[in-house]
Amino acid sequence: MKNSIMMLSAALMLGGVAHAQKVAFEEYNLDNGMHVILHNDPSAPVVITSVMYHVGSKDERPDRTGFAHFFEHLLFEGTQNIKRGEWMKIVTANGGVNNANTTDDRTYYYEVFPSNSLELGLWMESERLMHPVINKIGVDTQNEVVKEEKRMRYDNQPYGNILPEVKKNMFKNHPYRWTTIGSMKDLDAATLEEFQAFNKKFYTPNNAVLVVAGDFDKTKTKEWIQKYFATIPRGEEVKKQTFVEEPINQTIKATYEDPNIQIPMIVASYRTPSMKTRDARVLDLISSYLSDGKSSKLYKKIVDDKKMALQIGAVGFSQEDYGMYILYGLPMAPNTTADILKEMDEEIVKIQTDLISEKDYQKLQNKFDNNFVNANASVEGIAENLASYYLLYGDVNLINTEIDLYHSITREEIREVAKKYLNPNQRLILDYIPSTKAQN
Repeated sequence: MKNSIMMLSAALMLGGVAHAQKVAFEEYNLDNGMHVILHNDPSAPVVITSVMYHVGSKDERPDRTGFAHFFEHLLFEGTQNIKRGEWMKIVTANGGVNNANTTDDRTYYYEVFPSNSLELGLWMESERLMHPVINKIGVDTQNEVVKEEKRMRYDNQPYGNILPEVKKNMFKNHPYRWTTIGSMKDLDAATLEEFQAFNKKFYTPNNAVLVVAGDFDKTKTKEWIQKYFATIPRGEEVKKQTFVEEPINQTIKATYEDPNIQIPMIVASYRTPSMKTRDARVLDLISSYLSDGKSSKLYKKIVDDKKMALQIGAVGFSQEDYGMYILYGLPMAPNTTADILKEMDEEIVKIQTDLISEKDYQKLQNKFDNNFVNANASVEGIAENLASYYLLYGDVNLINTEIDLYHSITREEIREVAKKYLNPNQRLILDYIPSTKAQN
């Protein structure tokens, strides 16, 4: 009874916080097609200027992979009015920080400045968009930077090639089959003119959303946005290609040898629908139920209770066109990867057969309430979420209402969606093993 009261209190408290944290915003379009979103939060004297472009690794040619991620680096090189090597110096000299990140679907750049440097942030992002300098010295410099990043994150990292191997086997037609970092051979083969053409095609105001979030004067901010962005010429409309994958009807089996590991890993990956679908959100709940944290079903059973594995986990990739749900486990001797897979499958069958308990269902709801609050706990998080909900989902107000979608999902839906997507014949089984070189 005491636990029930505590759970109810937590749910009510989180619900109240979620309601109180409704994100207010204003959005409009410039004549050149750039979408603008403003979120005013005077609680701290900081402001975020950010631009998200609707270009990711899926927009690359199969023989020129890695371009979108390359531009994440390249567009810090300098502009016609910001000398090469000066970008970071300007930001830090004005008390700011900046960064960028790339996914399969979009590229995001941002600065965090004291509020009195908002105009500077807007000018810098307009410079990145309107006057980037893309020359041989910048391309050659960033080529070496990206190669070193690939060595650190993939080639020399234990288990670093799980994602490339999963993607390669899960997708046959869709550009999701390659990683965002791409192929170094493709980048080496690319000409300067190809980089310049990529920039001209995708880095346009009508293929982007500008978000200003934090402490600012709205009237003055709109004047600056008009001054720095409205004069940038509209680009050609980007026509997105549609890539359709045939359903996986038979288990895909693959093996990869990693010279950086000593313990084999079992990987089971399921293809899931677009993150914009209701089913994708149901799968989010299933993923959390099975593998999120040490109290999850798989961790508690396989690691804690049976002590069969050193580690059990899962990664959900929510993407614009298709997603992936990747389960993995490291067996503890004398158990094998086959033993781990059998235990995983038993838990999936339970979800497909029986309704999860009311207690577990409420725990899931509480966890997602907490995630919702945390996602919008900082002005930086709000800025990125506003951009993502506009650019990838087509509905900015999901920043306030998506939690209601999760609340509306029933235990019956969880069972049905598990039956629909998480079957043995619908997945990749990857044996990720030590190479002979590592064993000798």
